[in-house]
Amino acid sequence: MSAASDLVWYFAYGSNMQPATFAGRRGIVAARAVPARLPGWQLVFDKPPLLPMGQGMANVVAVPGAEVLGVTYAITADDLAHVDLTEGVLIENYRRVAVEVAPLGGGASFEAWTLTSDRRADGLLPSERYMELLVDGALHHGLPAEYVSWLRARPAVADSPETLEVRAFIDRALKKEPR
Repeated sequence: MSAASDLVWYFAYGSNMQPATFAGRRGIVAARAVPARLPGWQLVFDKPPLLPMGQGMANVVAVPGAEVLGVTYAITADDLAHVDLTEGVLIENYRRVAVEVAPLGGGASFEAWTLTSDRRADGLLPSERYMELLVDGALHHGLPAEYVSWLRARPAVADSPETLEVRAFIDRALKKEPR
């Protein structure tokens, strides 16, 4: 890992909150993980995946007075570039934006990068498997019980066998090669 001054902050609100996704699937090991809130944004599940699977992915949209909870990771610029690559920033699946986050444990707000998308579609629901990743990540990072309950209450759909096959293919493609 690079020196602390070389690290950037990345705010994760979706499946990247879950350690097996971020460190396992993406191959990124953060120097620090800080539970945080993103004021002025709302979590929605209306982003279609790159490959059409009929399910919604997590997205954040600017909404005054709303807030999203998640985890802010201290990672290298190379790791942030890998997030961009695997989340489709280079092909406008998401776009990276600078935001102000506040640590849940108190302390001063700080700048982080997060991802948002203008690719939105009405009527999409996340998969049950996907929502389990968000709940697992929220629990792992100690997000408040009310937020975990809110995540658990989101409507979701079961994965089809075809969706699971596509997911396995994507998982293999996204893994970052060891340095």
